[in-house]
Amino acid sequence: MAGRLFVVATPIGNLEDITLRALRVLGEVAAVACEDTRQTLKLLNRYGIRKPLISYYQPREGRRVPELVRMLKEGRDVALVSDAGTPGISDPGFPLIRAALEEGLAVVPVPGPSAVTAALSAAGLPTHRFLFAGFAPPKAAGLRKALRALAAAEATLVFYLPTRRLPDFLAAVAEVLGDRRVVVARELTKVHEEFLRGRAGELASSLAGRPPKGEATVLVEGA
Repeated sequence: MAGRLFVVATPIGNLEDITLRALRVLGEVAAVACEDTRQTLKLLNRYGIRKPLISYYQPREGRRVPELVRMLKEGRDVALVSDAGTPGISDPGFPLIRAALEEGLAVVPVPGPSAVTAALSAAGLPTHRFLFAGFAPPKAAGLRKALRALAAAEATLVFYLPTRRLPDFLAAVAEVLGDRRVVVARELTKVHEEFLRGRAGELASSLAGRPPKGEATVLVEGA
């Protein structure tokens, strides 16, 4: 019998945010494919789990796919994890998942933490419809083009970006989309978790010259 590929969501900050099922699966699989072995080792050590770790990160993830598919075909279960949150959601994982499915292998989701849903749940913006746009383009021209393409979307827009880019990103939002309501969710579930709420232009001005540290999930009011 072929093995199964478990797509396991792991904490985005607080190590207590992991499901009982995820811990059981991590304890039962033959190996764990992970984005950064150092990060995954912290989680496994926290819960006394010892498993072989296989480094699986961009841009080298493609080199690992044949090895991992071979393990699955040999009947060994493998867990796929990223550094934080759900694999494949703006994190490594998609090429392996696609390859496993093409080989007729079972891919099993083990749901749990995600910065997208965590931010949406506490943001105070409409959640009945949202559009996840992933990492915002880093260059000004690309960012404005991406925002223009989303201008008419009647859904809360969700972006990932480093906090150092917040002032420029928010200024671009105000310029292209108008002075919409924005929520910046920073360092979710960590000690310095913070939600900043306001209009795009207002937040851009307040953060100019002193952007906070860390990573941010930014939610922008829809059209």
